Amino acid sequence: MWLEAALTLIALAGAVAARPWRMLGSRPTLAHEAHGAPSALWTPLLATLVFLPWMWALPTLHAMPLQLQWSGACLVVLMLGWPLAVPVLIAVGITAALVSPALAWGDALGAIAWLGVVPATLALGLGALVRRYTGTKPFVYVLGRAFLGTVVCVFSSGVLSQWSGHALPGVGGDLSLVARWLMAWGDGFVTGMLAAIFVAFKPEWLATWSDRLYLPRP
Repeated sequence: MWLEAALTLIALAGAVAARPWRMLGSRPTLAHEAHGAPSALWTPLLATLVFLPWMWALPTLHAMPLQLQWSGACLVVLMLGWPLAVPVLIAVGITAALVSPALAWGDALGAIAWLGVVPATLALGLGALVRRYTGTKPFVYVLGRAFLGTVVCVFSSGVLSQWSGHALPGVGGDLSLVARWLMAWGDGFVTGMLAAIFVAFKPEWLATWSDRLYLPRP
């Protein structure tokens, strides 16, 4: 528990230092828009707080041989950016503990660390590497960062979680790694699909996307 608490507090301190609440203020508007329109990031932020706690609490709300776990942290990072994603993911973990009486606070802290903070931070680092070595290409953003990047980050966080003593209930050690690998692909498919949809129809919901960078005019 001390490891999870330390990781969460360090990430939260770094996120707060970046003052992420500035992203939620009024944004510059076009001529046809109302003056001082709120940031478009409020929509994905509120959607995350409404839906993601149920995904995290799902293993404690039903009985199955394999307790499926969905992170969603990499998608939250793409939508909100890492500084804003960290406090939001912490709020998701707290809400998950409130909606599920079977989810103890210690388990909620583990979920915050291994389903939220760690994969989100890995996604931040991997995204920076992808952008540095491949440039700003829409195909790389969707396939590299959103899809394959999510698989790598979620699986890596799952492996670290298992090494720290958080094994999947009812699954042996070797099979647990296989289960985490398969669940990471599910996370990657959902994140890649939603990122592609948002790039096409709602790019303002992606704080990590910029038409100016990824779709430069000739």
